[in-house]
Amino acid sequence: MASDLVTLTFPDGAGRDYSKGITGSEVAKAISPSLAKRTVAMALDGALADLSDPIDRDAKIEFVSRDDPRALELIRHDAAHVMAEAVQSLWPGTQVTIGPVIENGFYYDFFRNQPFTPEDFPAIEKRMREIIGRDKPFTKEVWSREEAKRVFRDKGEQFKVELVDAIPEDQQIKIYKQGDWFDLCRGPHMTSTGKVGNAFKLMKVAGAYWRGDARNPMLTRIYGTAFAKPEQLDAYLKQLEEAEKRDHRRLGREMDLFHFQEEAPGSVFWHPKGWTLFQALERYIRRRQDTAGYVEVNSPQLMDAQLWVATGHMQAFRDMMFLTEKRPDDERVFAIKPMNCPGHVQIFKNGLKSYRDLPFKIAEFGKVHRFEPSGALHGLMRVRAFTQDDAHIFITAEQVEKEALKVNDMILSIYEDFGFSDVHIKFSDRPEKRIGDDAVWDKAEAALMAALKASGRPWTLNKGEGAFYGPKLEYVLRDAIGREWQCGTVQVDLNMPGRLGAFYIDEHSNKVTPVMLHRAMFGSLERFIGILIEHHAGHFPLWLAPTQAVVATIISDADSYASEVAALARRAGLRVELDLRNEKINYKVREHSLAKVPVLLVVGKKEAESRAVSIRRLGSQEQKVMGLDEALAELAAEAVPPDVRRGRMHIA
Repeated sequence: MASDLVTLTFPDGAGRDYSKGITGSEVAKAISPSLAKRTVAMALDGALADLSDPIDRDAKIEFVSRDDPRALELIRHDAAHVMAEAVQSLWPGTQVTIGPVIENGFYYDFFRNQPFTPEDFPAIEKRMREIIGRDKPFTKEVWSREEAKRVFRDKGEQFKVELVDAIPEDQQIKIYKQGDWFDLCRGPHMTSTGKVGNAFKLMKVAGAYWRGDARNPMLTRIYGTAFAKPEQLDAYLKQLEEAEKRDHRRLGREMDLFHFQEEAPGSVFWHPKGWTLFQALERYIRRRQDTAGYVEVNSPQLMDAQLWVATGHMQAFRDMMFLTEKRPDDERVFAIKPMNCPGHVQIFKNGLKSYRDLPFKIAEFGKVHRFEPSGALHGLMRVRAFTQDDAHIFITAEQVEKEALKVNDMILSIYEDFGFSDVHIKFSDRPEKRIGDDAVWDKAEAALMAALKASGRPWTLNKGEGAFYGPKLEYVLRDAIGREWQCGTVQVDLNMPGRLGAFYIDEHSNKVTPVMLHRAMFGSLERFIGILIEHHAGHFPLWLAPTQAVVATIISDADSYASEVAALARRAGLRVELDLRNEKINYKVREHSLAKVPVLLVVGKKEAESRAVSIRRLGSQEQKVMGLDEALAELAAEAVPPDVRRGRMHIA
């Protein structure tokens, strides 16, 4: 006979029995009226749920207050519903479609003959505050499919009728009400509209096709954000303001680094200065790799699509791949590589390998192409063509922990060199869509976890976010204004080498499939450069700056001396430009400051006579006069890359 009781286990480990069907709200009230008052939702076995939901099974229960970080998603979700009610009350006849929570906020898509504009925001925000002030409870009802379609059809909400039809037959049709207003929604929500608070702001509008299809009606998407406290909203808005100043697209133009154009969407046109920066990163990684025992290779851009079928990429990654068409003289279909790993396996397979050859480390600055929707493209941060600082390490199963640790240490030291000291590691385990047996995944995850624990670094679990062929470590950088960027990865792959027939000969003359570690440190060079530009606000350390110094004249009489200074600076290894234009020095200073040149070497008649230079640093109003030889020696020493400087210190 089924029990009429459920056992609820609380965070302190204590368990209590309750009548089956008791709600979270009733449990909270039974414990303490003050607990019930400050609770806005509950978590059952870690999953957020409405406080009014009946509990019909044994579970671990947690009560979620409005200040709990987990409540932020609920605050934003509720704010989206409040915004939708405000819009429909102000402009009757407007249809609402979908309104999800997104990173840093929420949005709702509306259908109206006249699109909304930012000028509508004050009225919407005012009405939202009125709705929040009324503090109506959120209540959930389950309707039949036909009832939901009838009600929405009678209201003229044709998009909602389509959404009801799209809900799978085995799922309930949930309606959430806030007073008289209601919407179709999966939930959960907090207890009432008043819990949203006033720390919200509408941010921008954009056009969006219904269901992302250009053949469908155009909708207006209103974006907003919300936080638990006003000071959190203020901090976020200040961060956005600072991010706008640091926007790599604007700085890229001002510094003359790169541009994009419609003829090559998602592909970068690197200008000379931008390519100088790109090559500085390449040279840096190449030096680090050489020291660590990697050998550099280059694999084809275009390979038979059947190779990608064999690897599993075609099944898991097809929508992101660029494929050729069949030709009358060649029936094969080719793919532009979205990844470098299959090509590296082919290089490993070419020639017999022994266990004595392992670890076998091959690296490539591999150009790859992946299809990103045009609406998702964003400067250097989201492109279709990018270069990976990619490497693959072929090892024995026993070497996984040791080699993963080596890569881990190298990645962290690299980020330090580029000014990132706040780095967080995420362990990403098996995704739902994957290749390989569970036993193989168990082995791969255990090996990578052992390496992670041995590193002693703090980490978090990124559940279900591994690559389709293996688990991985992801390295997340925090930049100068607090934003997080996922860059490097270390991935254990026990699948692909075997699928492609790779093997080595062990000490007993047996053929053994190697383990393959995928490793990227910057990840995408293009994206990492975008992150660097914004992290440093374009003000690069001297060793990294595309143009390290400009020699600028005050008067034309100093032209000859300025040319000599520039030549000697180049001989000292500095990247230097010469500015002999017939312009005032203040104009030159402003122009080169806008271009973020770290050092100006200003010379006039006095400097020429004394063989000196007047040094102006970017961001400083001060000038420092130094003898030419001393100045160049100081700048040349400062311009030495940090890895080279460490090497010299080690030798010394």
